[in-house]
Amino acid sequence: MTRVFVYGTLKRGCSNHGQLVGQRYLGDARTAPGFTLYAVADYPGMVRSPDATHFVTGEVWEVDDACLKRLDAFEGVDVGLYAREPIALEAPFAGEPVDTYFYLRSTAGLTPIGPTWVE
Repeated sequence: MTRVFVYGTLKRGCSNHGQLVGQRYLGDARTAPGFTLYAVADYPGMVRSPDATHFVTGEVWEVDDACLKRLDAFEGVDVGLYAREPIALEAPFAGEPVDTYFYLRSTAGLTPIGPTWVE
């Protein structure tokens, strides 16, 4: 089982939440400071922003290997759209191993958005 932090359309009540059917919701979470969300299209992309003092909110899910493979494909890991990597979260998930999907393409011309993606 792998813990995954989701911050966009995969969250409960959002358009792509069906990708997480049958998986275990562990709770709401937020990143440590140092990350920024951008409006890529009709979905967000999170990038590391070492100088940022704000955080990104989302949810932590525990997913099985089949779901993780499905999420990697959905997020375009194989085509270089996103990379799944560890992320630092604040309590109650501080210090725990959690992965997330980081946007890999240029953010030039994209609009930074608040700490929460709203659909």
